[in-house]
Amino acid sequence: MTPLVQMQGIEKRFPGVHALRDVHFDLRKGEVHALMGENGAGKSTLMKILSGVYKRDGGTVRLEGQAVDFVTPRAAQDAGIGIIHQELSLMNDLSIAQNIFVGREPRRMGIIIDDRQMVRDARAVFESMNVVLDPARPVLGLSIARQQMVEIAKALSNDSRVLVMDEPTAALNDREIEELFRIIRTLRAEGKGIIYISHKMDEIRRISDRVTIMRDGQTIGTRVTADTSLDQIISMMVGRKLDREDVRIPDLSAAPIALEVRNLTRGREIRDVSFSLRKGEILGFAGLMGAGRTEVARAIFGADPVERGEIYVDGTRRRIRSPVDAVRAGIGYLSEDRKHFGLALPMSVRDNIALTAFDKFRRFAGVLDEKAMRSVARESIAKLDIRTPSDRQEVRLLSGGNQQKIVIAKWLLRECDVLIFDEPTRGIDVGAKSEIYRLLNSLAAEGRAIIVISSELPEILRLSHRIAVMCEGRLTGFLPGGTTTQEEIMALATQTDRNIVFPAVQESA
Repeated sequence: MTPLVQMQGIEKRFPGVHALRDVHFDLRKGEVHALMGENGAGKSTLMKILSGVYKRDGGTVRLEGQAVDFVTPRAAQDAGIGIIHQELSLMNDLSIAQNIFVGREPRRMGIIIDDRQMVRDARAVFESMNVVLDPARPVLGLSIARQQMVEIAKALSNDSRVLVMDEPTAALNDREIEELFRIIRTLRAEGKGIIYISHKMDEIRRISDRVTIMRDGQTIGTRVTADTSLDQIISMMVGRKLDREDVRIPDLSAAPIALEVRNLTRGREIRDVSFSLRKGEILGFAGLMGAGRTEVARAIFGADPVERGEIYVDGTRRRIRSPVDAVRAGIGYLSEDRKHFGLALPMSVRDNIALTAFDKFRRFAGVLDEKAMRSVARESIAKLDIRTPSDRQEVRLLSGGNQQKIVIAKWLLRECDVLIFDEPTRGIDVGAKSEIYRLLNSLAAEGRAIIVISSELPEILRLSHRIAVMCEGRLTGFLPGGTTTQEEIMALATQTDRNIVFPAVQESA
C-alpha cells in the first residue's frame, strides 16, 4: 500500500544547529502514528517541514506517492494537511469562529463575510467534538485547555486527510482527553492519517498503531506500539537509563515557615484558601481542571486581585498587589505558559536570564554591564546544564526543557526564596522531566520553599513532600507525600461538600 505520507532523507539546518539528519518517516491511511523523542530531537521541526512552515535543506516528501514541496503553510493546508502546533497560535481579539475559519470565511455573494454562517459552521464542528463552546465569544480569556480545543476544531474544519497533533492533550483534563480520543478514532475509521506527538507514554499506548522514535535529529527506529514496551521506547528516546528514585520526605518539623496564606478569596475561583509552606518543602497542588490551583498561584503572585486574604513571607505580612510586590517579597512564579509569560523568545539566553535583575547590571547612565551579564549567564548555563550553542542563542530556537531551565535561572538570579512552578514539565519530554525533577529537589535541599502545580498525578506523587488538593476553588485536604495514592488524591479532587471548614493554617509538614 502506498503510504499516505512518506518523508525520506530529510535534512534541516539552523544557524549553529544541524536540526535534522537523514530523517525517515511514513504514515499510512487509517493509522495513528506516534512520533516521540526528547525535546530538541527534531519532531516539531520535521512536522513544520511537512506543513510548509520550514523549507527542507534535503530529502523528499511524498503525499500518496506524489512528490510535493510545500513552500507555505497554506499550500500544505490546501493539499489536506492540518497541523495543531504545540505553541498556540490563536488571535485573541477575534472570535472563536473567526479563528477557526480565518482565511476561509464563508461569504454571501462571494464578497461579504457571512458571520452567522461562520458561527453555525463552528458550532457544528464543536458538536461533532462533543465540546460546549460559544463560537461567537472572543478567544481572549479562554483557558489554555479551551484554546487547545479551538485549535483542534480549526484543523478539523478543513477536512484534512493528514492531521498532525503536537502535544494536543498537554492542557486537557481526563474528560477532554477522552473526547479527543473519540474524535481521533472516528477520523482513523474514516481513513485519515494522524501523526500524534506526545511525551505521555500511557496515551501513546492507548491511541497509536505505530511509534517512531527520534533522537538528536535522527530517526532511531519505528515499532508497532502493541509489541513495544515502555522501557524500550524510553531507552530509544534517551539512549540512557533514567533514574527512578522514590520520594524522600525530609523532616521539616523544625524548619521555619517561608510562606503562609490565610483565607484567600476571589469570587468562586478561590474560596477561603489557607495553607503554609516551610523552607525546604515541596508542596504539590493537585486537582482537576478548573479547581483553582493556577488562580491561587496568580493571586499569591499579585497577577490577579483578591477580595480578601492575608499573605505572610518569613512571618511578615506583605501587601502583594502586583507581580512587582511579589518579586520584592522574594516570590517567583513560573507560569504554565512559559512562552507567553516566562520568556522573551526573540531575545538571547543571556538577556532572558538577566530579565528579572537588570537593576543589578545597570551602570552609569543606565548602561548595562554586558560582561557581568555574560558571566552570570554562563554560570547559570553550567549550573542548570542548559544545552545551547552559546549564551547569545535566541531562546526560541531551544527545546522546551532548556527553555524551562532558563525561566528557572532568571528567578534564581533574583534570589527568590519562594518559587511557584505551574505545570513545570508541560510539553517536556521524559528525559528533560527527570532533569527538572532533580533540579527542584536540589533547590528544596538548598532551603527554597517550592509550590508545584501539576495535572499529572504521577508527577505530584514523585515530587511532593506534602500534597494540597483543590476542588471548585476550595482546599479539600492535605495528604502526605511518599505514601499517598492517586485514588486518595482523586477522592479529594472530586469532593464538592461546600460545608467543609478548614483551619486558618495547615502545618502538617
